[in-house]
Amino acid sequence: MKEIIKINLDNEMDLILAHKRCMKIAEMCGMPSSFQTRFSTAVSEIARCSIAKGKNSLLVLCINTIKPTQKQIEAIITDSVDLKSCSPEAFNYASKISGDIEYSFKGNQSTTRIIQPVASPGLLSETKIKSLIDYFKFEPPLSPYDEIRKKNIELIAISEKLTESENRYRKLANTIPILICEVNERNKVLLYNESLLHYLKVPPPTFERKNLINFIHPDDINVILDGWEKAKLTRSSFSGEVRIKDSALFVWHLVTMIPNKSEDGSFNSWLVYFININAQKMIVEALKDNSELKMIQRELESANSKLLFKNKELEQFAYVASHDLQEPLRKIMIMLSRAGEQLSDEQKKQFYFDRMTLSATRLSELITDVLNYSRIDNSKQIFEEVDLNEITSEILGDLSMIIDEKNAVITIEPLPRVLGLHTQLRQLFYNLVNNALKFNTTVPLVTISAEIVPDGNNELALSGNYHIISISDNGIGIENQYSNRIFNMFQRLHERDQYGGNGIGLALCRRIIENHNGFINFTSTPGKGTIFWIYLPKKQ
Repeated sequence: MKEIIKINLDNEMDLILAHKRCMKIAEMCGMPSSFQTRFSTAVSEIARCSIAKGKNSLLVLCINTIKPTQKQIEAIITDSVDLKSCSPEAFNYASKISGDIEYSFKGNQSTTRIIQPVASPGLLSETKIKSLIDYFKFEPPLSPYDEIRKKNIELIAISEKLTESENRYRKLANTIPILICEVNERNKVLLYNESLLHYLKVPPPTFERKNLINFIHPDDINVILDGWEKAKLTRSSFSGEVRIKDSALFVWHLVTMIPNKSEDGSFNSWLVYFININAQKMIVEALKDNSELKMIQRELESANSKLLFKNKELEQFAYVASHDLQEPLRKIMIMLSRAGEQLSDEQKKQFYFDRMTLSATRLSELITDVLNYSRIDNSKQIFEEVDLNEITSEILGDLSMIIDEKNAVITIEPLPRVLGLHTQLRQLFYNLVNNALKFNTTVPLVTISAEIVPDGNNELALSGNYHIISISDNGIGIENQYSNRIFNMFQRLHERDQYGGNGIGLALCRRIIENHNGFINFTSTPGKGTIFWIYLPKKQ
């Protein structure tokens, strides 16, 4: 039996779809018009009963090949209600016009089969049946309702694939005999697998000395902390050997820290693996001075090489997992966009399309901001001379629309040339000027100026060697209670419906300044304005 199409019977629109598709499949099988009508009407009678009185109703249209010379169309309607007892007159009428109806009710499920023999079975080849399946799979929608229904089916399928992918990789991560956790740049442990939970009982909330000392051997604590700092500083992998507490004993483990990279090579977290090498370590220690067993030692070295190879495989696994989990999300966003093109404003409200689209857009903006933050890396870039006057001229062009809209007055005094990265410094000034325009309830007045740090400045150890660039505004200002938080990730001081953004802009500014060996701070008076002070090294 070849399934051609499925239709959920929920409302009158589904009844119309069922009737039209029954007519179409009968027509494509070469049945006369009278038989098309009788078959479709019989199916519609039972479908109408199922919609009115049934529950969890489903119609499946199939082609059944009994033998090469005997083929038939079958309409199978299943329901969790005894339909025949609910509406015997509908079944009597369908039997009169069709003549071949089978009905059963077992295990709280009713099954109705309406059978229509194909007049010319020889013409209904396997190729023809396949073309029927393809036709209904790719046929244009019969109505806006049918279009929405198809899009919903596609979205459900994508969601199921995403769930399946997540479950598959979660099961893989939890079953391998390796202790795994994910740590972000602020030392917070984001995730860990069941092996780590089972081994440590209480996994550390942060990757810091006060928590690591609870299960890392005191003599090895600096090995792991120094390796962690090196990995964060160089954005590279690190491997070392440490002893982890197991009840009253300490067991040797190979610890590996790998940057958790995305498709474009950026990252903002690390995967940390602990692999039990206690047996190998004990054998090496016992045999290191035994010249007669050097061959076994070489074999152990080979085994260690294989462990390193496995670590590389785990890094590849992390990349594939990231790609596979992100791809379904991108497809969902594309399908939301396509589905929304066919909907009226009323339909969008009915199906919560505005909320879904807004949530998807916010998620996209958040991902973009986080990726921008994680890409700030100077390890492979060379500083060049950058004219800050050109930078400010470029950003005023970028912000021209909002400047005109708010009638903003921007005053720019002569600015110096500094050594740095043009793209990052452009992002820095863009964020700060954009904030000055955005967080303002009057006509914005923004001034950008520069001076040299005077000699004898006690706040900076290198007085006289820094440019001070100030960006002042007459905006809403910042409360003193937030002075220690505004440069942290995801710190929003206002509700989203008041001012947009994800709380990443100032964190990005601080990271850019630190990459340029500078400093940033601010002074502010609520209701009167804010001045951001940027300290950049002078050219030597």
